[in-house]
Amino acid sequence: MNVKSIAGQLGERRARFALSSDSAHPLADHWSVSDFVALIKPRVMMLAVFTALVGLSSAPVRLDPLSTLAAVLAIAAGAGAAGVLNMWYDADIDAVMSRTAMRPIPRGKVSRFEALVFGLFLGVFAVVILALATNLTAAALLACTILFYVVVYTAWLKRSTRQNIVIGGVAGALPPVIGWAAATGDVGLEPLALFLIIFLWTPPHFWALALNRTDDYARVGVPMLPVVAGKAATTRQILIYSGLLALASELPWMLGFAGAIYGVIVAIGGALFLLLARQLNRSMESDRRAAHRLFVFSIAYLFVLFAALLIDHGRKSFSPMRSSHGGRGVSVHAELKSGAVRSACCGVNFSEV
Repeated sequence: MNVKSIAGQLGERRARFALSSDSAHPLADHWSVSDFVALIKPRVMMLAVFTALVGLSSAPVRLDPLSTLAAVLAIAAGAGAAGVLNMWYDADIDAVMSRTAMRPIPRGKVSRFEALVFGLFLGVFAVVILALATNLTAAALLACTILFYVVVYTAWLKRSTRQNIVIGGVAGALPPVIGWAAATGDVGLEPLALFLIIFLWTPPHFWALALNRTDDYARVGVPMLPVVAGKAATTRQILIYSGLLALASELPWMLGFAGAIYGVIVAIGGALFLLLARQLNRSMESDRRAAHRLFVFSIAYLFVLFAALLIDHGRKSFSPMRSSHGGRGVSVHAELKSGAVRSACCGVNFSEV
């Protein structure tokens, strides 16, 4: 059975699912706060907030404590809105895939109508708060990120092209740019380097996951690269992107944005990333462990890299602020930074595509 025939069957399932979940039950009978928390994809949201905080801390301009807190909360709400609207649109295939069948909408805990209203409210709230707390540039970038993830990736690319993850990775790579823009009102070279790192990290990370979820994606007609091109072609692409990622990750050090410690950490991490990608490329067709190892390591790699940047910039910039802000700006930034680094150490599993 090919992907097109599966997609045809999925279309019928989607129509039946829409009829049963929206027409008959516009409002769910029983829901809890935890159901709505699950809708915002908290693990993915943590990644967005963490990388945005790195962009915010890297900027040459410091926001006041209240604006900093508002910016972080707005970016978190924006990431959550994108997650909710993604689950709203993908509820039909989520109900079929084993990995996502227990999400709140397929389980009937939250209706699609409730998810849509919640997602739209969160998105508007996030953009408005960021505009009021910082500037229109950051708010516009946040709005574009949400729209790109929901409309371009979720509604269009995800079900139509094998390059869905590559192009859709733009949305996931924008948070550090938003963080920088929140502080400065514009976009500089440093946040673009961070954008490039996350953009190149996304394909090997999610393709490593998809290699062990091929049946799930094929069942719902989503043309992920392993489904339409096979393992050999996918692992070659993973190896290529891993090499590009290792090079791009050195940019902050090469351009003077980060110190020598960061450069050493990234060099070691990049070599390990390439080694695991090479092992995956040479692994047997039935070997699932190599893909899982790379997937798990990719999470640690991105967190260690951005944590090193966060600590590096914090060491350089927090001490001068103590004299100009009486220590208040330092305490808020330092608390947010330490919280983000603690999150980075939790081994979060970002597999909620």
